[in-house]
Amino acid sequence: MKLAPHITRNLIATISAAALFTLGAPAAFAGTPVAEVAAGITPAQIHEGPMGDTAPKWRQKVEEHPQAEEMWAYSPSMDRWIPLVVKRAANPGRPTVYALNGGDGGEGRANWVMQTDILDFYADKDVNLVIPMAGKFSYYTDWQQEVPHLGGKQMWETFMTKELPQAIEDNLNANDQRAIFGMSMTATTTLLYAQHQPGFYDAIGSFSGCAQTSQGAGLFGLDQTLKRGGATREQMWGPLGTGTWHYNDALTNSEKLRGTPMYISNASGLAGPDDLWSGERVQGNSANVALLNTEGAAIEAGSNKCTHDLKAKLDSQGIGADWVFRPVGTHSWAYWEEDMHASWETFRYAFGM
Repeated sequence: MKLAPHITRNLIATISAAALFTLGAPAAFAGTPVAEVAAGITPAQIHEGPMGDTAPKWRQKVEEHPQAEEMWAYSPSMDRWIPLVVKRAANPGRPTVYALNGGDGGEGRANWVMQTDILDFYADKDVNLVIPMAGKFSYYTDWQQEVPHLGGKQMWETFMTKELPQAIEDNLNANDQRAIFGMSMTATTTLLYAQHQPGFYDAIGSFSGCAQTSQGAGLFGLDQTLKRGGATREQMWGPLGTGTWHYNDALTNSEKLRGTPMYISNASGLAGPDDLWSGERVQGNSANVALLNTEGAAIEAGSNKCTHDLKAKLDSQGIGADWVFRPVGTHSWAYWEEDMHASWETFRYAFGM
């Protein structure tokens, strides 16, 4: 069956075999207990099972999967319920892997559950998997202003690093080891989380993103992402050049990534087999090919520049990572699915599994 053009737009997120793969040094520490990070924070409340009057697009897929379940978490800082897709570890006392969606935030079809085999891939991994299914165009950061049409308060970093881990990891009987990965918009987010909460994550994954946010290609991509959500940079982090922007520029703060195992990837933007008529997702649709090789190519080329800038900076600082630079590939799900698979080795090694 051919994919319609509007569905193919979901194959392209807001910013994205391996040609180069350099193994970085593992961290010597285990994950930081959530209590040390979340002192004075009210944890989320967890509701097991569906909520809401309307069924999200991904619900049927979760209901049909033997190991997946739907949960909802109430965020005190945002005063709303956030849907989650969860896969429990086979045994108690296991690590937790968090997967962040891109610009879609899980609210449409361009997300890990709808576009990849993430539930099947993690089915035999003895870890907990948690995927928030809300937060479109938010960068999963704490905003300075409320945006009613995006749900009101945007306190996603508080939720993801303080409120949610306390609650969900207790519910899952998890240990204090955790990893997090994201693509496109949230490839920036995972770098920032590692910098803002040193030692909290045993490993992170960043696929096709921009570490730099305050200028250049990173700032342009950030503005375009927020524009798609009907929001502005000032609503998110205030006037450009202020301390909040410095705090949220992962290239500026690259030294703070030292000691965190990282899987960081990007394609070139040039068309690969997955971007042409024979591609499994394209299925001969010329409109899909055109979209992937124009918008998808341009976005991936921009994030490629960002990722090379980050590698140059980390190399100069002697900070290692598992780097993957593909010679071909656009900003699309075929490549992020590959990254989701490959990053497991980085996480597994960091967990000591």
